[in-house]
Formats: sequence, C-alpha cells, structure tokens
Amino acid sequence: MLAKLTVKNQLTLPKAIVKQFSGVEHFDVSTDGSSITLKPLRTSRLDEIRAHLEKLGITEQDITDAIAWARQSE
Repeated sequence: MLAKLTVKNQLTLPKAIVKQFSGVEHFDVSTDGSSITLKPLRTSRLDEIRAHLEKLGITEQDITDAIAWARQSE
C-alpha cells in the first residue's frame, strides 16, 4: 500500500491501515534512517507524556507558541 506525503509534510494513510487502529489519535514516530515506524500510543502512554510536560512546566500554549514561532518565514 502507498501513503502520500503532502506539501505540508503530512502523510495520508490508506483506509485499510487506519481501520486497524480505530480510536487511536496519536502515534510514536521513529526512524532507523531507511524506514519510518508508527506505533499507536495508548492512553496510558499519552498520560505519561502529558505528566512529563506538566512536570517541565510546558503548557499547551507554550507548544502552540513554539509551533507558530517555528513556522514564521524569515
């Protein structure tokens, strides 16, 4: 199966693949240099990530601001 990379660096995954992961909204993305691996994150892992961000004092607004800053054109 093929996945299309859009101009905004987003992947469009085939429906047949997505159906196998109903209810999953977040994936851990990794690479070994020659392939990309997507692993579904279950709620417990997401809770760990959110707790870690909270511990670091990083808010959703901080993330939104960082994305906006990174997307600014020079």
